[in-house]
Amino acid sequence: MGVCAIKGNFDDAQTGVKKIFTDGGVNKTLADRGFAFSSANSINWGRLAPQIVYYFSAYADMVNAGKVKLGEKINITVPTGNFGNILAAYYAKRMGLPVNKLICASNANNVLTDFINTGVYDRNRHFYTTISPSMDILISSNLERLLYMLSDGDDAYVRSLFARLAQDGRYDAGERVATLVRESFAAGFCSDEETKKTIGSLFAADGYLCDTHTGVAVAVYDGYVKATGDGTPNVIASTASPYKFSAAVLEAVSGRKREDADEFAAVDELMRVTGIDAPEQLKTLRGKTPRFTDVCTQGEMEAQVYKMLGI
Repeated sequence: MGVCAIKGNFDDAQTGVKKIFTDGGVNKTLADRGFAFSSANSINWGRLAPQIVYYFSAYADMVNAGKVKLGEKINITVPTGNFGNILAAYYAKRMGLPVNKLICASNANNVLTDFINTGVYDRNRHFYTTISPSMDILISSNLERLLYMLSDGDDAYVRSLFARLAQDGRYDAGERVATLVRESFAAGFCSDEETKKTIGSLFAADGYLCDTHTGVAVAVYDGYVKATGDGTPNVIASTASPYKFSAAVLEAVSGRKREDADEFAAVDELMRVTGIDAPEQLKTLRGKTPRFTDVCTQGEMEAQVYKMLGI
C-alpha cells in the first residue's frame, strides 16, 4: 500500500489519474506484471452503485416514519463537486424512485450551478479554496455520464462536448439536453460565510452538528424553498463527520476563529463546546508517526505509481 500527495487541487489530481488510466503503454506495463488500475472515487461505477441504494433506503425510512406515503415524491439535495453522489440519486430516479427534484448544492466553485441553470459548462473562472474542499472542483467527471443518458446514448455528441471542454474550457449542451437537465435538477450555491452561519444556526436550533459540505446542502436547500415555495419532503445527503473539518465547524458554532493550526486542539475544543464526541479513529491519531510522506507533481504521477509497485 502506498499514499502520495499531489501538488495541486482535485482537478489536477483527477486529470492526472485519468491520463494514466487511458495510457495504453502504462496499462500494458502494469498488465505484463499482473497489475490493473482501479479507482476508489466516483470515476469508478463501483462507487456509484452502492450510493443508489442510499436513496431507496432513505425513502423507505421516510415511508416507515410516516413522513411520506408510498409512491409520494420527494426532493433530494446533495452537496457535490464531482457530480457522483447526485448522479447516483438520478439513477435511483430512473430506476423508479419517486423523485420530484434533485437539488445540486455547490460552494463558491459554482460551475455546476451555472450549467444546470443555463446549459453552458464553463470552467474558465476563478478557482476557490473553501471550507468544503471535496467540492472545490471545476471539472465534474460524472456530468459526462448524465449527458450520455440524456442524449439517449449519443457518444459522438458527448465526445464533441468534452473535446470542446478540453480545447476551450467550455461547452454548450444545447437546448434539448439543457431542458431535460432542468426537468430533473435544480441548483444553487453558497459562500463559506453562509455555510458557517447555517452550521451554527442548525446546531443552535436542533443540536445537530453537521460538516461543512452538509452545511452547503442545507443552505442551498433553504434558498431553494424560499425561491420556489416547493414544500415537497426532502432528503439531504450528509456526507462526512464534522470532525474532519473541526476548525471551520468550531468557528461556525462558537463564533471564534482559532489563531493556530493545531487540528487536534480544534477537535478537543469542538467536543468541549458541543458535548458531541469525535470519532475514535480521529481521537487516537494524536502523536502517531505519519506512515506516508511522499509528494509529487501531476507530471510525476506515472513514475510514482511505478515506484510504489516496485517496477
